Order: sequence, then structure tokens, then C-alpha cells
Amino acid sequence: MTTTTFVSKETKVLTALQNGAELTSKQIAARFGAGNPQAVIQALRFKGFPIYLNTHSDSKGRVTNKYRLGTASREVIAAGYQALANS
Repeated sequence: MTTTTFVSKETKVLTALQNGAELTSKQIAARFGAGNPQAVIQALRFKGFPIYLNTHSDSKGRVTNKYRLGTASREVIAAGYQALANS
């Protein structure tokens, strides 16, 4: 008997970002079947992952927005701890 493990869309997107992928909203929708890619990214951000949206321009002047996993600055982390301490 084989066991099937369920992997959520959030987990799939997070794994791709952790492996260094930079993904557009269209890529997240197509690759992972996310109906609302922005909601997937927002859910990951609420779980504490520092996901940034960067704007890229190619040689023909086309602009795309790509999500990437980054490193939060010390100021952002400090602000988070401050907010927790005040609540």
C-alpha cells in the first residue's frame, strides 16, 4: 500500500523560492495552480517569510514584477519584536 502525502500550494511556492527561484504571479498560477497568487504570497508573509517583490526590466524595456525570498533587515526584525512586546 502506498501513502500519498499532501503538499500545499504555499509549501510548493515556498520551496521554489527557497531554492532561489524568482517567480511572477503568472508563473505561480501556472506552475502551482494557485488561483490567487497574491494570496499565497501574503499567507507566506504572515507566517514570517521575508518575500519581496522586485521590478525587472529586460533589454526591450518590458517590465515584470518577480517575487523572491530575501533576508529581512535588522530594522524590520527589531520592529516585529517591538510590536510583539507592546501587545
